[in-house]
Amino acid sequence: MQNGARFTISGLIIALALVFATVTVVSKGTAAPDERAADEKALRDADREWSRAAAAKDLDRTVSYYADDAIVLPPNAPLAAGQEAFRREWNGMFAAFSGTLHWEPTKVEVSRGGDLAYIVGTYEGTLSSPNRNPAKDRGKYLEVWKKQPDGKWKCVADMFSSDLPATSSQ
Repeated sequence: MQNGARFTISGLIIALALVFATVTVVSKGTAAPDERAADEKALRDADREWSRAAAAKDLDRTVSYYADDAIVLPPNAPLAAGQEAFRREWNGMFAAFSGTLHWEPTKVEVSRGGDLAYIVGTYEGTLSSPNRNPAKDRGKYLEVWKKQPDGKWKCVADMFSSDLPATSSQ
């Protein structure tokens, strides 16, 4: 009986080890692939395309990059939320930037979960003023993007500010 008991315990240990090894192999084989590099490229491309839409002053295309629940935190202005507020904000920027407006992502980081990302970059543009000659502006921005249920990325938070010293409007 003792030999039979040892055989049963040994058999049980071997069976459990095989089950553990099988579960480990199967779970590794079914893990979601790491798509962060592809998402990073998609986000860089989307951000550059967004910049081209804004440079062309295409309002509909420009605001289409925002999720419905996004927020915009412009400098020296209140928070903007909702598509109508985004349209007003961009119409104001299109009027302010009489010449060029361009931005370029410098860092893109995608979360391990693959559903959130942020982009840091720089922008340049030419501002117009009724009282002065056009002036160059340059600055930085931070965008937070979220993958939507359809798999597309949309900006959910957008913030930017000039690198130039503030000027008095008095």
